[in-house]
Amino acid sequence: MLVLGIETSCDETSAAVVENKVWVRSNIVLTQTKLHEPFGGIVPEIASRKQMEFIAPVVQQALSDAGVTWRDLDAIAVTNRPGLIGSLVVGVSFAKAVALAHNLPLIPINHLEGHVFSVFLRERDEGRGTRGEEQTTGNRQDWEFPFLCLLVSGGHTELIWVKDVGDYEVLGRTRDDAAGEAFDKVARALGLGFPGGPAIDKASENGDPNAIAFPRADLTPSLDFSFAGLKTAVVRYLKGLEERLKRKPNPTVADIAASFQEAVVDMLLTNLERAAELTDAERVAVVGGVAANRRLRQKLLSLAEKRRWQLALPELKWCTDNAAMIACAASFRMERGLAQPNLLFDAYAVAEINDAHP
Repeated sequence: MLVLGIETSCDETSAAVVENKVWVRSNIVLTQTKLHEPFGGIVPEIASRKQMEFIAPVVQQALSDAGVTWRDLDAIAVTNRPGLIGSLVVGVSFAKAVALAHNLPLIPINHLEGHVFSVFLRERDEGRGTRGEEQTTGNRQDWEFPFLCLLVSGGHTELIWVKDVGDYEVLGRTRDDAAGEAFDKVARALGLGFPGGPAIDKASENGDPNAIAFPRADLTPSLDFSFAGLKTAVVRYLKGLEERLKRKPNPTVADIAASFQEAVVDMLLTNLERAAELTDAERVAVVGGVAANRRLRQKLLSLAEKRRWQLALPELKWCTDNAAMIACAASFRMERGLAQPNLLFDAYAVAEINDAHP
């Protein structure tokens, strides 16, 4: 089974060909980071206009790299929710056109569901053994349902009990900013640039994560998250920095970045551990753009060893938005008879993970 995936939910323009659910034949991701960097965040109008320009050559490159033609494909999958509505419309409109032209089934996929299935993605040269923090410990053919999934990205932070394909229970979610959004805002306050996640990750390398006792939100008994208070605490700290610089030892940007990052990671892992106890989870996955954070991955590996979890961390290239995860999710749905191919579905800016149908 060969499925072409198309992903345009934010600023990336991505197309991929996935074989037999998990094997990535090609995955092209064209980013717009440099275009949006001067603005300190994504400008929706710029994103969608550039995607209109890029999508056709990106899809053609994905087919070429995979060594396939339109006739070889069994289906097309496209992200239709949630995301920037202008960007989603570009991908959905293009997918509908080529599906109609080549008489191929078209399957709408929820972007959040795509992230969940990123743990299954593989390439033919994988399986060479341990690769330090980048080791993918669980995304192999023996990965099974159910599993507990922490989805943490620029727009979403959710704890999801993944019972089976298409059967998800959200155990907790952010009540304000997503973790990735907090990274972006704090990075901007620190003058570290955009995107904030990689910038803070890099800045914190030489910092002391215990230098500043930033607050951790505790919403017990719920498993919800809150990062707005932490963000505000960092901004208030920076406003009083001039006075603090007169004291010894002087705080550095690296210390502030590392202390903020430590607080985010602690909150994520505290709720993840509580959710694992609640569900008796033996398999735990962490997905989304923030899953690429080195400190999070480091502490996750230690926690998994302590708790004896089977842990799935996608390779770094599968953490951020990509079309391979969309094709993968569609392939699993097709196998289970849960796909609903048609050309009449819409794009939606807001959606829950269970909103997977057109």
